[in-house]
Amino acid sequence: MPDRLRDSPLRWDLFCRVVDNFGDAGVCWRLAADLAGRGQAVRLLIDDAAPLAWMAPAGAPGVQVVSWEDAGTEPGDVVIEAFGCDPPAAFVRALSARSVAPVWINLEYLSAEDWVERSHGLPSPQPGGLTKWFLFPGFTARTGGLLREPGLLARREAFDGRAWLTARGWAAAPAERVVLLFGYANPALPALCAALGEAPTMLLVPPGPAQAALAGLALPPALRVRALPHVSQADFDHLLWSADLNVVRGEDSLVRAVWAGAPFVWQAYPQHDGVHHDKVEALLACMGLPVPAQALWRAWNGRPGAAWPGLPGAEASAAWRQAALAFRAAQAALPDLTSSLQAFVRRARGGSVPPA
Repeated sequence: MPDRLRDSPLRWDLFCRVVDNFGDAGVCWRLAADLAGRGQAVRLLIDDAAPLAWMAPAGAPGVQVVSWEDAGTEPGDVVIEAFGCDPPAAFVRALSARSVAPVWINLEYLSAEDWVERSHGLPSPQPGGLTKWFLFPGFTARTGGLLREPGLLARREAFDGRAWLTARGWAAAPAERVVLLFGYANPALPALCAALGEAPTMLLVPPGPAQAALAGLALPPALRVRALPHVSQADFDHLLWSADLNVVRGEDSLVRAVWAGAPFVWQAYPQHDGVHHDKVEALLACMGLPVPAQALWRAWNGRPGAAWPGLPGAEASAAWRQAALAFRAAQAALPDLTSSLQAFVRRARGGSVPPA
């Protein structure tokens, strides 16, 4: 007999506030589209839908984009508040009015820090007899995993990056390496440009602080900067797949850089108290990168006392490529985030106590 809780489509309400840098919208859109692609009905309730005009210009079947103010008081079967964004009070009050209370989830930010495993799956009692569950994406089997749509890695392996760049009018010269730079404001940018300019390099730079800062720098002759327009999420993936080295920031582009399988440097969101360095170190601890690559990560993130190391040499670069592929394989062997969320919801709706 079919498992009704497993087979019946559910209605998911996914709340998102666009804080800054569009990362919140990026993660939420990918999750909404992935859920819908697996047969679920999704309302994305977002306070600023403007970034979706270029992130997802074609939308996605099964995803309804709704303004924050129009959330109403008829919750779906599952309510996800992304990153503790607190849904409207009237909507929250309506959660307990349903005959079967929705599964209420706070989907938190991504981190490789040890405390994430201890916090993943913890309940938080709420007024009205409700429970809010705290779920965390992550890099281990004791977390929710990373967003990964079905078939993503097969599409990646079949992709011809140089041909795609040429078709877009962004062709690299035969001798040029391709580097993607997507970062926050960074005082180490001149040092990075000098290092990249030691060999022929085409630097692809999406809109943002890095693109603005490069306009005022004197660049080495061997470094050719191509300022890009905003691109869709699918084409951002294609950019990552086309590059020999990716320099990324935040959460969404970090995850997509992992799936690209090429060497990458991650810039954590800078925080005045320096706690972002803990996030960098936690991720480095599980990636197995060669020492020169780790040094580059620390310098790019402005770790105190980290001198600029330059780019890794040929031997370290080869080891870095192998480490990136091994890390991707290890992550691909774990359940993806959407599957983990669906499994958690099935357990919760079935009356079993989700694991802490």
